[in-house]
Amino acid sequence: MTHQGIPRESQSSASLRPTLGWAGLLMLGVAQILGAGVFVMTGTAAASFAGPAVTISFVLAGFACLLVGLCYAELASRLPESGSSYTYCRRTFGALPGWALGWLLFLEYSIAASMLGLGFAGYLVSLLADFGIHVPASVSSSAVTATLVQGVGFQFGVGHSANLVAAAACLSAGIILALGISRSALVNSVLVAIKVSVLVGFVLAGMHAVDPANWQPYVPSNEGGFTYGWEGIARAASLLFFAFLGFETVSTAAAETRNPHRDVPVGILGSLAICALIYVSVATVLTGLVPFRELGVADPIALAVNRIGWPIIATLIKVGALAGLGSVLLANAFGHSRVCYAMSNDGFLPRLFSEVHPKRNSLWKANLTLASLAALGAALLPISVLADMISLGVALTFAMVALALIELRSREPEQAGRFRVPLGGVWINGIWFGTVPVLAIVVSFLMTLPVLLDLVSQIRHGEWLPGCLLLTYLAIGLAIYRWYGKPRAQSQQATVTAELSGSLN
Repeated sequence: MTHQGIPRESQSSASLRPTLGWAGLLMLGVAQILGAGVFVMTGTAAASFAGPAVTISFVLAGFACLLVGLCYAELASRLPESGSSYTYCRRTFGALPGWALGWLLFLEYSIAASMLGLGFAGYLVSLLADFGIHVPASVSSSAVTATLVQGVGFQFGVGHSANLVAAAACLSAGIILALGISRSALVNSVLVAIKVSVLVGFVLAGMHAVDPANWQPYVPSNEGGFTYGWEGIARAASLLFFAFLGFETVSTAAAETRNPHRDVPVGILGSLAICALIYVSVATVLTGLVPFRELGVADPIALAVNRIGWPIIATLIKVGALAGLGSVLLANAFGHSRVCYAMSNDGFLPRLFSEVHPKRNSLWKANLTLASLAALGAALLPISVLADMISLGVALTFAMVALALIELRSREPEQAGRFRVPLGGVWINGIWFGTVPVLAIVVSFLMTLPVLLDLVSQIRHGEWLPGCLLLTYLAIGLAIYRWYGKPRAQSQQATVTAELSGSLN
């Protein structure tokens, strides 16, 4: 079936082969979700906003993502194609909304890769220091610096450095993906196994060394703006919202899944459940080991294991953190290339993003190009800027996915789909308002609100960098659509229509 007159991927000259089952999708989801959120951003969220109550922030963010994940699961069952939310929006609402969402996804995946590269660099530098190898700050620090000012937000400056270690991590993930999905899947499975083992080991070892005094007060008093208090808990939840983005990567692999109607929902919901439990457990132990005000570093778990006083365990956990972040870099690069593959097939991006290697079954040109862009962001920008930008993009994407499900159900209520969101809905003037998608839209807005308010506060105090970066990116996207993507998509659609007419005649 086609939507809005757009051809399915099966009509593309370059197609990816279905090789994944539910176990592979579950592994992919866990690989992507258990990454920067637990290894990097837990510390920042606790130190800057929520304190020990960061565990509540994880629960709030996880509940919001569960609602959205149910929407993804039904849409993936109905439209088992590459591209995930871009494809759902494109097929449902048409070209411009589809492009807008695809451009947001491009931002999200690029920033996520840069952030993961920064986290990887932080843990690698810490591990090397344990062996007496000290990496100069000039090649392990971002060019832009960020300092948290209570009641104001982040203030930014420019230093004389570039995080080349983080850039190298991003490039390495792209190269591994370019070598082929079978090789990258094997590497990813090994890394996921190491990562989960290390996180479980951290919880088991750390729970015997926690100092309950570090959990007091559990909800610190508000110190202005979104610094602590319940305001800070909400702000931290919006910051951690992106930490569950990995379930969307599962839906990007729908076209490469043998039984997408069953396996994609299992991969999405199963990975969400597993990772939410791990997130809360790790955050509880982390804030019990280290006073929350000291956790605002790129490698908070490395800091925490040093407090345990067991050098061997500390080294093993740092190695595991590197393996974990490496697996997420691979999963993120996989999802990003699949979104670009779908956009390229629709004519919005150059053909290099949909060129499949004939032997390796990889999007090798896309992998290398996207890795280079992520490396540039990792070398220049700090974690705080990246986290806020990705949280905004994720919330808008999730809201559009919920709207797409409402529209698709309203248009095709009886279409065969083996998964349907629970709790039903009501029909008003021919439109189906499902309980789950409506709640998903509401919580997506609530997750976005603290970030927007904080962004406005920063602009009022003269910190224009995050706002300027976001507006510049949106302007570039509009220009690409107007003068490149739209004409090519229309030309490609006309060609496909002519070929179909000729075959019918």
